[in-house]
Amino acid sequence: MSAAAASVVAGVALVPNWSAGASVTDDPTVDAATKATFQRLADAVFTDRTQALVEGAATKETRHTAGFSGSVSLSGGQTREQTSALKQLHDRRGRLARLGETYRAGSTQVRLDATQVKGRTAKVAVTETTSLTYGRTTTKSPKSTGFQAHHELTFTADRHGNWRLTGIRDTDDGYLAVNQVATPEVAKPQAGAEDDGPPSAVRAATTWPARANAKNFSASGYDYKAMVAYAQKYWSKYNPDYPDFNGQGAGGDCTNFVSQALKAGGWKHVPGYTYDFHKWFGNSEIQSDSFVGVNEWSWFALSSKRATSLANVYQADLGDVIQMDFNRDGSKDHTMIVTSRDRRGVPYVTYHSTNTYNRSVASLVASYPNAAFYAYRT
Repeated sequence: MSAAAASVVAGVALVPNWSAGASVTDDPTVDAATKATFQRLADAVFTDRTQALVEGAATKETRHTAGFSGSVSLSGGQTREQTSALKQLHDRRGRLARLGETYRAGSTQVRLDATQVKGRTAKVAVTETTSLTYGRTTTKSPKSTGFQAHHELTFTADRHGNWRLTGIRDTDDGYLAVNQVATPEVAKPQAGAEDDGPPSAVRAATTWPARANAKNFSASGYDYKAMVAYAQKYWSKYNPDYPDFNGQGAGGDCTNFVSQALKAGGWKHVPGYTYDFHKWFGNSEIQSDSFVGVNEWSWFALSSKRATSLANVYQADLGDVIQMDFNRDGSKDHTMIVTSRDRRGVPYVTYHSTNTYNRSVASLVASYPNAAFYAYRT
């Protein structure tokens, strides 16, 4: 995590640094030790993101950001953001490999350009210089690639004076670099797209019995029996036409599996950028974040009107979707599809990541009494 000045990678056109720190006015009164502390954590964050693209990269236990505590560290929210970013980059590494591109080494250096401290909040502008060495090259192909990118980091101090990284904003106007991911909150909408933020799902009650909310199986034009049949067929043996996101660092296959079932029942692709939550698509080569991500799926389903929130989890019927937020932190963790409903009105769900077939919602409510549930009528 050495602090080094940005350098030009030979043979690579780099983004000019005129935009670095444009929105942060440097405060010369901030001491050098504090600046160095901010810089080391920034270096670790972007180094981890670069290494997520490299074959045989560091594991979760050896991430550079894992060693920070005390005077500076990631906030809880940024820990989740970093984990999500590394998952997306790990997935991107797999897609690149299927296209014949791999990286055998990578390096990242961060230069601190400006620091501004007001009370317990600090804004830090940095320039990231990253290079990646291609894994397989020929005599005529380049040996490496590289880029510069600019970021604005927000730190907040607690009452003990310990700084926590609470926000990261990419400040360049160009396209995403290979180790960058865009969240729906900051992704730029395409021309003609509605400039709206991610919609919020309504938390479903878990009280029994629930008020009746019968599903009209012919109103939407979707084939809910086909959704159920797909889930029944592939709950334990995975469809080879799609990637499997189980395993270390892959993030789990639950939403990917549910999206496949919905697609089998008639949900159509909405092509576009993978990180745009208004888009939804998935096949063997590429998947949108909304196809494989728990929260991103919810944002797409609600904003596209393909799903509406149900007031009670026991109202869910065949082809409907149920999600869980295990620790009630506002970020959903698990996605399941309803594949049966008994005469008492209890739905049963099927899902991947601990492959499970027809588990009752009652069992889930009893097993996770502190979890938040979300139910969607598809």
